[in-house]
Amino acid sequence: MDTKFAAVPEGNIRLVYVRPVRVEDLPAEVQAHAGGLTTIYALHDATGDRIALVADREMAFALARQNDMAPVNVH
Repeated sequence: MDTKFAAVPEGNIRLVYVRPVRVEDLPAEVQAHAGGLTTIYALHDATGDRIALVADREMAFALARQNDMAPVNVH
Protein backbone atom coordinates (compact mmCIF):
# COMPACT_ATOMS: atom_id res chain seq x y z
CA MET A 1 0.00 0.00 0.00
CA ASP A 2 1.37 3.40 -0.98
CA THR A 3 -0.30 6.11 1.07
CA LYS A 4 0.94 9.69 1.08
CA PHE A 5 1.40 11.23 4.50
CA ALA A 6 1.54 15.02 4.86
CA ALA A 7 3.77 15.20 7.94
CA VAL A 8 6.38 17.45 6.36
CA PRO A 9 5.31 20.13 3.90
CA GLU A 10 6.52 19.59 0.36
CA GLY A 11 8.15 22.30 -1.68
CA ASN A 12 11.19 24.45 -1.20
CA ILE A 13 11.04 24.55 2.58
CA ARG A 14 14.49 24.09 4.07
CA LEU A 15 14.31 22.50 7.48
CA VAL A 16 16.95 23.24 10.07
CA TYR A 17 17.17 21.27 13.30
CA VAL A 18 17.86 23.10 16.57
CA ARG A 19 19.28 21.22 19.52
CA PRO A 20 20.97 22.06 22.81
CA VAL A 21 24.67 21.22 23.12
CA ARG A 22 26.73 21.10 26.30
CA VAL A 23 29.68 23.45 25.92
CA GLU A 24 31.96 20.90 27.60
CA ASP A 25 31.32 18.53 24.67
CA LEU A 26 32.69 21.01 22.13
CA PRO A 27 36.33 21.49 21.06
CA ALA A 28 38.46 23.70 23.32
CA GLU A 29 38.67 26.51 20.75
CA VAL A 30 34.86 26.70 20.64
CA GLN A 31 34.58 26.51 24.44
CA ALA A 32 36.86 29.54 24.69
CA HIS A 33 34.23 31.63 22.87
CA ALA A 34 31.23 30.38 24.89
CA GLY A 35 31.43 33.25 27.37
CA GLY A 36 30.76 31.15 30.45
CA LEU A 37 27.64 29.46 29.07
CA THR A 38 27.12 25.79 29.90
CA THR A 39 24.66 25.09 27.07
CA ILE A 40 24.49 26.59 23.61
CA TYR A 41 22.31 25.71 20.61
CA ALA A 42 23.38 24.09 17.36
CA LEU A 43 21.60 24.36 14.03
CA HIS A 44 21.91 21.35 11.74
CA ASP A 45 20.86 20.94 8.12
CA ALA A 46 18.88 17.98 6.78
CA THR A 47 22.05 15.90 6.35
CA GLY A 48 23.03 16.45 9.98
CA ASP A 49 25.88 18.88 9.31
CA ARG A 50 26.22 21.60 11.94
CA ILE A 51 25.78 24.97 10.28
CA ALA A 52 25.81 27.31 13.28
CA LEU A 53 26.22 27.61 17.04
CA VAL A 54 24.37 30.32 18.96
CA ALA A 55 23.92 31.35 22.58
CA ASP A 56 20.24 30.51 23.08
CA ARG A 57 17.23 28.76 21.56
CA GLU A 58 15.40 31.98 20.70
CA MET A 59 18.41 33.21 18.75
CA ALA A 60 18.67 29.87 16.93
CA PHE A 61 15.06 30.09 15.75
CA ALA A 62 15.47 33.75 14.73
CA LEU A 63 18.65 32.96 12.78
CA ALA A 64 16.93 30.12 10.94
CA ARG A 65 13.93 32.26 10.00
CA GLN A 66 16.11 35.18 8.87
CA ASN A 67 17.79 32.76 6.46
CA ASP A 68 14.53 31.41 5.04
CA MET A 69 14.71 28.13 6.94
CA ALA A 70 12.04 26.38 8.99
CA PRO A 71 13.43 25.55 12.46
CA VAL A 72 12.47 22.31 14.17
CA ASN A 73 13.28 21.59 17.81
CA VAL A 74 15.27 18.40 18.50
CA HIS A 75 15.36 17.02 22.04
